[in-house]
Amino acid sequence: MIGMVAALAVIWLGFNWLSDGAFLTARNLWNLLVQTSSIAVMACGMVLVIVTRNIDLSVGSMLGFVSMVVGLVQVRLLPGLWGFEHPLTWLVSLIVAICLGGMVGLLQGALIAYLAIPSFIVTLGGLLIWRGAAWWVTQGQTIAPMDSRFRPLGGGVEGAIGTSASWAIGILACIAICVAAALIRRRRKRFGFTLRPLWAEALIAALGCGAVIATVTMANSYALPAGIARRLVEAKGGIWPEGGLTIGHGLAVPVLVALGVGIAMTFVANRLRFGRYVFAIGGNPEAAQLSGVNTRKVLMLVFGLMGALVGISACISTARLNAATNAAGSLDELYVIAAAVIGGTSLAGGVGTIVGAMLGALVMQSLQSGMVLIGVDAPLQNIVVGIVLVIAVWLDGLYRKRLG
Repeated sequence: MIGMVAALAVIWLGFNWLSDGAFLTARNLWNLLVQTSSIAVMACGMVLVIVTRNIDLSVGSMLGFVSMVVGLVQVRLLPGLWGFEHPLTWLVSLIVAICLGGMVGLLQGALIAYLAIPSFIVTLGGLLIWRGAAWWVTQGQTIAPMDSRFRPLGGGVEGAIGTSASWAIGILACIAICVAAALIRRRRKRFGFTLRPLWAEALIAALGCGAVIATVTMANSYALPAGIARRLVEAKGGIWPEGGLTIGHGLAVPVLVALGVGIAMTFVANRLRFGRYVFAIGGNPEAAQLSGVNTRKVLMLVFGLMGALVGISACISTARLNAATNAAGSLDELYVIAAAVIGGTSLAGGVGTIVGAMLGALVMQSLQSGMVLIGVDAPLQNIVVGIVLVIAVWLDGLYRKRLG
């Protein structure tokens, strides 16, 4: 984890130098976090998939398929029932996306778990099937625009919560970090585990709180365009001053969604019986089965959970584009798998963390964003991402050999 944070710092500082200071600006970092959100959500599910010694190559195509269905529901189906801009349209669309993604994931998981078809083959077939299905839903037509209450899921001006709400969330997050650190220390002490020195505990909590405060400060310092800020002030009955006014964006909705998913998935992986079963299967499938774990059911549910998270990412991606397109999710499977592996998830199974995968997603998106800023062509960007993925797997192999 420390090495990954250090690598992220090197990437940020390097691209900031190469771009003459354009990388470490509030605008670029805000957009970087928004762009990372969709991949980060899917990477949380990919961790559990890879931990069970499987792989899912279909997540990008599945995202494209779910996106097209969500667009169809919003633009053609629901307006025929209750008209456009209905208050429930966004919620129904989100539920449809999660349920559809979950069902697709369960279907693929059932094929893998109960028919013993290798996950590589099932999801490779899914990559082709769901990409074709995405085109078939609307015969290749792009569907737009999305519902106004749905669009905040994609970020942008509509998807920013403002400075006051951002500070409130930041303060609550800092309190949660300190309380969690105290509870973890007390639990370790009760069970007789080795404790860190108090100064180390305080330093870790301080670093976490510092990261939260820095993120909120950055988000609040990214100002809204003057025209939009003026309309907001006048809509609330205020008077626009002659010298203008600076209003910050605040945290983006998709970033908060990704953080919420990361917290929930960390709880599932570390605190629930299901999570322990997943890691037991990845560590030793035969021992897990002999211990009474229903390995087939757990494996199917892992892929179902992966599909549900793809549904959430599909909503973020569609809302961000304000359109459902056939190209949505292209090559996302590469970035999702790379994020999980770079984040410390071992392809040999049994090892992985949600936090690491989310940091891995940030590393991948930072590379892509930085290369765009300095004018690197798209083909070369793919080459760099491929090289980084290969190096990450190689380093994982060396690390496991050293532990062995």
